[in-house]
Amino acid sequence: MLIKNIIPNTIKRLPILTKLILMLVAAALIPLMFPNNGHGIHYDYAVGGIWRSGDLVAPYDFAIQKSQNEIDREIAEAKSKIILYYHYDNQAHAKAVERLSGVARRHPASSMHQMRKTIDSIYMVGYLQMPDSMPDFGSHRLILLDGNIGSELSASQYITPLDIQDTLLRDSILVPDIAYDANRTQLELDSRLSQLGTTSQMVKQGELIISEGQRVSLEQAQVISSLERENDKHFQANYHPTGRYLGLFGLCIISFVALFFFLQNTRHPLLEDDRKVLFVLVIILLMSAVTAAVVHTNPEWVLVVPLCIVPVMMRVFFDMRVALYVQITTIIILANVVPNSYEFIFYQLIAGMMSIVAVRNLESRSKFFLVSIAIFATYSLIYTFGVLSQESTLSGITLDRYLVFFLNALLTLLAYPLIYLFEKIFGLTTNLTLLELSSTDTPALRELSRNAPGTFQHSVQVSNISEDLINEIGGNAILAKVGALYHDIGKIRAPLFFTENQNSGFNPHDELDYRESASIIIRHVTDGLDLAKKYHLPNEVQQFIRTHHGTTFTGYFYAKYKEAHPGETIDKGDFRYNGPTPFSRETAVVMIVDSVEAACRSMKEHDKDSIDKKVDQIIDDKISGNQFRNCNLTFGDIDRIRKILKTKMMSIYHARIAYPVTK
Repeated sequence: MLIKNIIPNTIKRLPILTKLILMLVAAALIPLMFPNNGHGIHYDYAVGGIWRSGDLVAPYDFAIQKSQNEIDREIAEAKSKIILYYHYDNQAHAKAVERLSGVARRHPASSMHQMRKTIDSIYMVGYLQMPDSMPDFGSHRLILLDGNIGSELSASQYITPLDIQDTLLRDSILVPDIAYDANRTQLELDSRLSQLGTTSQMVKQGELIISEGQRVSLEQAQVISSLERENDKHFQANYHPTGRYLGLFGLCIISFVALFFFLQNTRHPLLEDDRKVLFVLVIILLMSAVTAAVVHTNPEWVLVVPLCIVPVMMRVFFDMRVALYVQITTIIILANVVPNSYEFIFYQLIAGMMSIVAVRNLESRSKFFLVSIAIFATYSLIYTFGVLSQESTLSGITLDRYLVFFLNALLTLLAYPLIYLFEKIFGLTTNLTLLELSSTDTPALRELSRNAPGTFQHSVQVSNISEDLINEIGGNAILAKVGALYHDIGKIRAPLFFTENQNSGFNPHDELDYRESASIIIRHVTDGLDLAKKYHLPNEVQQFIRTHHGTTFTGYFYAKYKEAHPGETIDKGDFRYNGPTPFSRETAVVMIVDSVEAACRSMKEHDKDSIDKKVDQIIDDKISGNQFRNCNLTFGDIDRIRKILKTKMMSIYHARIAYPVTK
């Protein structure tokens, strides 16, 4: 019995299982994108800023790391005091004489004789080699090596290249007999440098480093930085990649579960469509991958990542609540793997909120530039005032950060092509596409106005009224408007079979059986779907074509057939639309307005009572026919629709109240 129940229960829960599997896969992928390493505890501080955390006490003994400036200064000092080592080359004199012989044939004999005497006199004193690139040569100690024994000498007791004026003699002939020993000198320098430590003093465990509310000095910042490095060493000593992965995986799961419960609690239709759930997860994964790539390359540039693409796209495809919560979920997930988590969260949360507000009334794609400007301004203001709050002056501002913010805002414009791409991939429709379809100059509506002008005027009227109604009761007004414009495009195939297009007095139904006439009328729905595919209308618009008659009857032909065939058993399916019934308030409103507008147009008298009765009759017939059982219209919504429709119809047909006649 238990086994028999497993399969039906699994099938029943398949949609939620699909969503959970998608979330698990996304949560498993995100930690794999980022470097499989980490660091110990780091602190949020700036030199000259206020220490806003609690009192910082040394958790263990550690050495204070010297700053790079201190290390460079000590290295420079060690180099300035280096000992220069020399050795005696007893072959130097002979080499110089040999070189002189090599150039003798190109010079007079007398000159060569004089140069030979000069060479002999130089080597009688000693010719000292000067090291290259050492302008402060005279300040160093000079040691002349004789085996392992060295004796100190003075450069002034020897002749150096600076003392020789004859360039031929200096550059081409003389060889130093007091030769510079570069290898021995380098060994001495390396020995000195190896004795230079990278740390200065020790900080004992329990020692107070800085108090809460204290301004961070340069020395304290150096101590805190040293503690961070020591924390990193402790972390790496106990680091386990598997444990880190499981931790990040768990945090991602918690974030996705919170997002799921939020959407479920608000009964958002997003959860009812696996395509939309997958779309949200793909956006989060995409931005996580881009962030991971930047962290791999240079973590300092993480704010270049245009993370505001997430709320912008969520707002375009869904609504403000989904946009905000998906943005928060993305930020929480990424904050665990990026440097300066608090700064990252603050920047992305505020910028994301501003982008949601900026994209709220997105009526054209050019508005994306305004969104980018808003994002750049938000980042810049946060940075400027953040520096001011930390350092009390603006002297710490660097222009490179504004370049980062500009690149971020520029990259946010990628949302424009991404929206089009994801529309095609996931089969979703945005308000931007609907706005483009709302133009009466589209190919489908041009053909409708040319072949079925009466139907076109009817569709425009239904569109305007439906938009007003949805604005009153709540819903996607632009979707209702566009759906109403295209709901009757199937009449293009046989326009003269519909009364609004009959201008000559000829009615082709007069020559047909009532069942055939009903079939032609019903067929405009399937014809409309064929044309919708031809003109690549989105699925959301096609739903209006499917549902605008629901499962109602072609009342006129059904009644006429019954009248002509009394007592005959009638197959009602021949006179009934195939449905389905409306499943949203937008499709339900278009159904009501379509019927009311057509009925009121065919009325001979348009007084207030006649219009009121007709509106009530049509709406009551829809209710009794269970046409609204699958949509979320309330009785309150229906009452408001009644009142507004009565007012609209009276205004359209100029119905007047009959005033009492007075004597």
